[in-house]
Amino acid sequence: MEETRRISDPENGSSSYGGKPPNPLSFSSSSAAAVYKQSFDSERSLAPCNKRSLVRHPSLVKTKVSDISVENEFTLEKNKSEFVPAMRSGAWSDIGSRSSMEDAYLCVDNFMDSFGLLNSEAGPSAFYGVFDGHGGKHAADFACHHIPRYIVEDQEFPSEINKVLSSAFLQTDTAFLEACSLDGSLASGTTALAAILFGRSLVVANAGDCRAVLSRQGKAIEMSRDHKPMSSKERRRIEASGGYVFDGYLNGQLNVARALGDFHMEGMKKKKDGSDCGPLIAEPELMTTKLTEEDEFLIIGCDGVWDVFMSQNAVDFARRRLQEHNDPVMCSKELVEEALKRKSADNVTAVVVCLQPQPPPNLVAPRLRVHRSFSAEGLKDLQSYLDGLGN
Repeated sequence: MEETRRISDPENGSSSYGGKPPNPLSFSSSSAAAVYKQSFDSERSLAPCNKRSLVRHPSLVKTKVSDISVENEFTLEKNKSEFVPAMRSGAWSDIGSRSSMEDAYLCVDNFMDSFGLLNSEAGPSAFYGVFDGHGGKHAADFACHHIPRYIVEDQEFPSEINKVLSSAFLQTDTAFLEACSLDGSLASGTTALAAILFGRSLVVANAGDCRAVLSRQGKAIEMSRDHKPMSSKERRRIEASGGYVFDGYLNGQLNVARALGDFHMEGMKKKKDGSDCGPLIAEPELMTTKLTEEDEFLIIGCDGVWDVFMSQNAVDFARRRLQEHNDPVMCSKELVEEALKRKSADNVTAVVVCLQPQPPPNLVAPRLRVHRSFSAEGLKDLQSYLDGLGN
């Protein structure tokens, strides 16, 4: 993802994976990663976590989640309590035309069990994330590794999922700042989108321009909003924080308004006077919904997907493929390959999460009843014609 402008993009040693890439859980730690606050295992295994080891991020202590996320949170409700989602996921990633791969992703279909936690009576649980790095892959790998761990270590998980998810983003951002202060070569940034399914609840947290789209009876329901500097709401926040937008770029350098990391970029996370609350924030925006039997699958993709797909277009494309083979791995691969055929110029990563065991059904368009009537002039002409036949 080409996020930076006037900033060099150091080579991070990544190369094309040639087909299906390894899941980040199998990522082997490098010497640079050894300075991370929570070090990587050599195999990035999902070890049980101490639920009481987390200290909540200061911005969330004795307060609600900040106004930024609360005012943007909404609920799409349909009460069909019998539905229980059956999650199956697949992911695919391709380096595309770039010289290095800076995306990371994570798919955990059984979140509670994978982290050694007792399953909740609320039903199944799952975690999915896409992390689109820029200026190197270190921030993306760091976020991929730490965000789910901060979630399960929080004492309020799973009772306060929204608050916990926001805190996990901020905790990860702070931890990465500490890592970068010990090793400057880690300097980089990443957008992040994380989706948690818990029982029938779907919660999506987004910071940046990755996107999550839900297929509800074939209709695209966007579960995130792209955080671009040109967005009127983001622009107002940026300018209130002492930043500016030039040619669509935050401070003339970054083409996203929210991201984790990027502490090396002057005037981003801190104001020019050195105080906190700069124009670039890691605060995620949350959206939630209750799943019903009308919900078929979820697509999560980096901006390399959405540069060439409209949300409804991606749902239509994925739906046709799932009707053919009902395989989320093949579907994610086909989405990525189609994005590259459409000339996406970025790394491309897609995650597809099926919510039903069966493929999406064929949609039958209702037949509209057409009411036909004669105009007064038409009736007059018809009457004249009939009178002529009688003569």
